[in-house]
Amino acid sequence: MTPDDKLTAARESFSGKTMTDSQLREAVAIADILHVEIHRSGTFIEKLTDYAHAFARNERFDAMRAEKVLRDTYTAVQGQSMNQTREGLQANEERLPEAAHARALACAETIGELIQAPPTQPFYQAYDRAAVTLATELQITQSGAKTLMKDAYSQAHNRDLYEHGKQIEDTYHKPVREAEIAQRKADRLQSQSLTQRRV
Repeated sequence: MTPDDKLTAARESFSGKTMTDSQLREAVAIADILHVEIHRSGTFIEKLTDYAHAFARNERFDAMRAEKVLRDTYTAVQGQSMNQTREGLQANEERLPEAAHARALACAETIGELIQAPPTQPFYQAYDRAAVTLATELQITQSGAKTLMKDAYSQAHNRDLYEHGKQIEDTYHKPVREAEIAQRKADRLQSQSLTQRRV
């Protein structure tokens, strides 16, 4: 759904009919954030509460009304409620196909390659990228994908995925990162030195 389609769908919702254009755009943006959170963690209540308070802060409605608006907007944009999205992902995690374990192992094994490939990246970013890939393929949460990868890797290699990834990070990413930091410091010192000479 394009951004314009989202705005049109939100405008046609019960709450959307009474919102200003800027309120509608903000509600759609928050609905997108909530969608990402459900796919990441499988939960939304805390983030919904936080955003409802923030949304209502400068409006003529309270946080309870803001939450209702955000729920309506989410349903209009996604075609289902936040809870239905959460339950769907949860149901998929409970009925994983037989190939899920092998796919989780394959994704876990790409983490080392992701850390090493230029430009290098830290373990947490590579782990997250692999989790997003697996979660998208299996239609589960990223949190569930991480657990699945961790378990599959441990069973296959009798080794903790986190420890293995951190070792690769220390070998490949950390020296590159430290060199970048040192270069930035040297550039900053040179720039300060030139500035002081001009003064």
